[in-house]
Amino acid sequence: MGPELRIDITMKSFGGEPLLSDFHLTVAAGSVVALVGPSGVGKSSLLRLVAAIDRNYTGRITIGGVDAAAAPPAGFVFQDARLLPWLTALGNIRAVRPKTSRDEGLEFLRMVGLAGFADAYPHQLSGGMQRRVALARALSVNTGLLLLDEPFVSLDRDLVREMEKVIADIIESTGATVVMVTHMFEDAAMLADRAVVMTGRPARVTGDIALQVPRRARDAATVVRLTDMLAARPGGAADD
Repeated sequence: MGPELRIDITMKSFGGEPLLSDFHLTVAAGSVVALVGPSGVGKSSLLRLVAAIDRNYTGRITIGGVDAAAAPPAGFVFQDARLLPWLTALGNIRAVRPKTSRDEGLEFLRMVGLAGFADAYPHQLSGGMQRRVALARALSVNTGLLLLDEPFVSLDRDLVREMEKVIADIIESTGATVVMVTHMFEDAAMLADRAVVMTGRPARVTGDIALQVPRRARDAATVVRLTDMLAARPGGAADD
């Protein structure tokens, strides 16, 4: 099971203005939390703080009781695939973790539905397949803590459904702790155990909603019901 995540930010500024202030969030071990809110509210910045990519803030973030900067790095999926065009799918995985063996890399590719594509270059892969390679790369770094920054942006909804199934299967098989940034309540309704709504500047939590229906039991009608419930929360209108 993945680690517990505790976020206590006294102040994080951006461009000289407060972005996050007196912000507190605990993510239970092995749970999936969706951060939902309008663009520019600080969702992606929060992921970067958790990943210790950005350490310019006051406060404390711990991963499994260890300061984020000293903890094993999280598996991070960015808004775009960010694949190196001169490397194969397997090469892109090993670029971020060189000690990954070929067999390990092949297993990560299998987990994301890309068995047989280890030697394919990015230009030979569709946009959705490139996203899967990026997810496999994140898994090679850390299967226990995944940070997903708008993982479905620019994908059509059919591809989104496919990616959500891949991610749901990974969550079930690894027990990972997952923090997912999205502006779509539907994505939270498909994958999350909790939806945390962020609004304002500096950002604050205006909704923290448990999604009680088990992920595997969410049929299309349930997803619609949960989506409508999230959208109806005060301050719950997210960008479309």
